[in-house]
Amino acid sequence: QVSLVESGGGSVQAGGSLRLSCAAAGYNVGVNCMGWFRHAPGKEREGVAIISRNGTSTYVNSVKGRATISRDNAKNTLYLQINSLKPDDSATYYCAAKQPWGCTTDDSFVRFWGQGIQVTVSS
Repeated sequence: QVSLVESGGGSVQAGGSLRLSCAAAGYNVGVNCMGWFRHAPGKEREGVAIISRNGTSTYVNSVKGRATISRDNAKNTLYLQINSLKPDDSATYYCAAKQPWGCTTDDSFVRFWGQGIQVTVSS
């Protein structure tokens, strides 16, 4: 049974930083396409960052230069570090495992979703 469990969310002031974690069980994050998505009220779900099997990362334009996706194979955990947070970054963030042929920031070909974690950025 696969589980993806996010942690590290919360409330932060604009300009601050957060590191989200996604602990995986029953699924090897080190050899698979993994990503972070977010969904804010009134907006469509958005892919934030993707890391491919070979370690290539892709980011949505709105977080480029501010975000870093990474993984710790020994801990089987995926991370998303976001710096210089803005109120527009406020959303529920989801960890996702994607099919290797769909390793992009769109939300198609997702195999497994985490339960989501809230990030609120205040101005």
